[in-house]
Amino acid sequence: MEQKALRKLVESISKTVKSLKRSEVECLIILFHDWVERADVRLDNVGLDRNTFQMILHSLFGMTDDKLMNRVFSAFDKDSDNRINVNEWVKGVSVFLRGTFEEKLKFCFEVYYLNGHDGYISQEEIFDMLKNSLHQQSEEDTDEGIKELVEITLKKMDYDNDGKISFADFEKAVTEERLLLEVFGQCLPEAKICLDFETLAFKHVLTSSF
Repeated sequence: MEQKALRKLVESISKTVKSLKRSEVECLIILFHDWVERADVRLDNVGLDRNTFQMILHSLFGMTDDKLMNRVFSAFDKDSDNRINVNEWVKGVSVFLRGTFEEKLKFCFEVYYLNGHDGYISQEEIFDMLKNSLHQQSEEDTDEGIKELVEITLKKMDYDNDGKISFADFEKAVTEERLLLEVFGQCLPEAKICLDFETLAFKHVLTSSF
């Protein structure tokens, strides 16, 4: 990428991503373009596809759950074009690395309600996510046990008793008990992994081999 274009892009993204230094934004942009070039995508649709992005989540951010990684992809992909563009990449990673509690709260909620697209986490979504995260063997026993967990979850988090979890419900529950932030599965990297990523990425050491 030409230096003039890179500087312009860094300046543009830095206006909306305040938690990262310009030099850090530049590092993330360079990494992004390196991965895109290696993925050999069409020039008219530049971005990280779902498979490449999930490999990055797994190899660099320690995520292992395919279904949740798929949801994280969709949460990054704000324009829903099935590609993570450079703006979406930097903004999403900034939440991983330096996000405030409020930013992480909103991100996790977006990951969890994505299937509904209505701004609520439904009972069906809660069931599916809990079943996915528990990985139990007996389907019959699992379903019954998970239905009970869904009921317990709703009692704890559904403050307006409408049978689903709104952002207001989620925010109140997580504010009172921070451990509920990732109650339906991991969608944020662990703190140590974020520090390791920063050490590598912001010192120009990280390569694109994953």
